[in-house]
Amino acid sequence: MQERLQKILAQAGYGSRRACEEFITASRVRVNGQLAILGQKADPRKDKISVDGKMIAKAESLTYIALYKPRNVLSAAEGTDDRQTVRDLIPVPGHLYPVGRLDFDSEGLILMTNDGELTNKLTHPRYGHEKEYRVLLARRPDEEQLATWRRGVVLEDGDKSAPANVHIISTSGKGAWIRVVMGEGKKRQIREIGGLLGLPVVKIIRMRIGTLRIGTLKPRQWRYLTVEEIEALKSESKSEFAQAPRPRVKRFRPREDTDARPRKKPFEMPSGKSPSRPKPPGRSSKKSTY
Repeated sequence: MQERLQKILAQAGYGSRRACEEFITASRVRVNGQLAILGQKADPRKDKISVDGKMIAKAESLTYIALYKPRNVLSAAEGTDDRQTVRDLIPVPGHLYPVGRLDFDSEGLILMTNDGELTNKLTHPRYGHEKEYRVLLARRPDEEQLATWRRGVVLEDGDKSAPANVHIISTSGKGAWIRVVMGEGKKRQIREIGGLLGLPVVKIIRMRIGTLRIGTLKPRQWRYLTVEEIEALKSESKSEFAQAPRPRVKRFRPREDTDARPRKKPFEMPSGKSPSRPKPPGRSSKKSTY
């Protein structure tokens, strides 16, 4: 796919797009041996692009993989200890990063990809893409607890969780399975909300990220996304959980009237004298002698 040259150079590590534009205008960039011009497009997978005579690295082909993360596996590309990561479960070469992290003791759908633009779109709160979970609670919630969860709960750090769709799916002994759909996902948020509402969480399974569903995958299984699934994720519009932009506050600025006439000073009486009431027009100050 063709993209603007400055974007390709920026992704290859040559600095910001503005800096890469300067490389192009300074005649330091060539495409297939020809001097590049500002605004030119190229395909980094097909075209030979060089800066100062040195070829830039070929861009990796974009990869999209749906993975069922099991419990006790880290949602990370690289681990800091000997615990297994989601990257260890996929024997595919190249860089792959998890989209939509899950707690160590939670399970379910994770998208693995090297598409940075899609990753930003699916994780940025501005877009509010939905994540759907099946949650097993140790106790059956009542309507008041569900209503509180839907409105939002003040968490231990003082922030209030965003509104969510919460419904009972089925009962399980003394507990219940519930469906939780939300547009944000702070670390261990579902478990914390359950604890604050007196509903201990036993199990969490993520079923969906945006339009992508877990389908028939079992723990540790993975598959490549279809073309239709990729296009659906990229073209997905903002959900009801998208954060609205903050209204711009119009600040008051004093008006500068450069052509305004200078105000007259108020009349001041000399000290010791009090102002007298003006005489009505057409009347004499002498007393009448009728």
